[in-house]
Amino acid sequence: MNGTTGAGGTTGANGTGGSGFGFGIYPGALLGDERGVLHPVRPDDPVRLARALDLLQGAEPGFRIRIYRSFARTVTPPPQTPDGWRPYLDRPGRRIDLVLQFREPSGSLDGWEAYVRAQVRELGGRLGAVQVCEEPNADLPVLDGSTPNVLAALVAGVVAAKDEVRALGLDAAVGFNAVPSFDPAATFWPELGRLADRAFLDALDYVGLDFFPDVFHPVPPERLADATAWVLHAFRHADLPKAGIPAGTPIRICENGWPTGPGRPEDAQARALETVIRTVADRAGPLNIDGYSLFALRDADSSGESLFHHFGLLRDDHSPKPAFDTYRRLIAELGPELRGLVGQG
Repeated sequence: MNGTTGAGGTTGANGTGGSGFGFGIYPGALLGDERGVLHPVRPDDPVRLARALDLLQGAEPGFRIRIYRSFARTVTPPPQTPDGWRPYLDRPGRRIDLVLQFREPSGSLDGWEAYVRAQVRELGGRLGAVQVCEEPNADLPVLDGSTPNVLAALVAGVVAAKDEVRALGLDAAVGFNAVPSFDPAATFWPELGRLADRAFLDALDYVGLDFFPDVFHPVPPERLADATAWVLHAFRHADLPKAGIPAGTPIRICENGWPTGPGRPEDAQARALETVIRTVADRAGPLNIDGYSLFALRDADSSGESLFHHFGLLRDDHSPKPAFDTYRRLIAELGPELRGLVGQG
């Protein structure tokens, strides 16, 4: 894409900001399920996690580390996760994939744009991406789709973040994410289209997709590649056009994973991730997909009964599952092939 992202911003050509295909991961173990926040049963060991990130990245010139922060003015916001992220950036080219959640229960935007700008200024040159809001079309208690006025927060936040990125001359892409929509009567994308003025579209460098095929709705292994390809195609050709988002704006896989646990063997995790990641890579050119980030590096509780306890490539004691080597190998193989491919389909 010659250093330009889909709609308005300019970024570098190393895959860390917005141009070219980049890989990443959420390195924490704290996460949310449908009931609230799940805390890991063992604390993070930053040294061991930093070593694992080095192994995953290998010779890739850039790698995104996903960090979540939340805005709430009238209540205590959810904690930043992961908290000890600084050691994970001690490598040239590695950048923060920052997620700014809108969690103000009143829906008031007072202080929101100032918060977004302050986060961009604080992290500055460490930023590779700024994602505004977390799954704003998912109406669940731990996600932004349950927060009133989230669409207005999304539009205002994207414009504010990009304005600050430009003012500071940063190499960081600005976007938002969403989950697949299987309800033809869903109103999120048309409503976003009514708010998506020229300032918003000019500020938008990517649209993220969070999807978890064969996790919440079973998919036979022999159909997983086709199911994945269908979701990607529908997101590009059905969902985004409803909001007036052009084909030149890249899609970015912001969260994808496959948990182990009861009835879900570790070797099946490795096979599922390989199928999904290779399918994403195959569609990167035609569908203008510019990145993939895995959720997550480590289990919250490897002996827990919930699906949400087991998304890690590492067990809760930091030992690797087979899928750890699968992701490492795929990054090494696909990274060189995908850099420079995006936008040529």
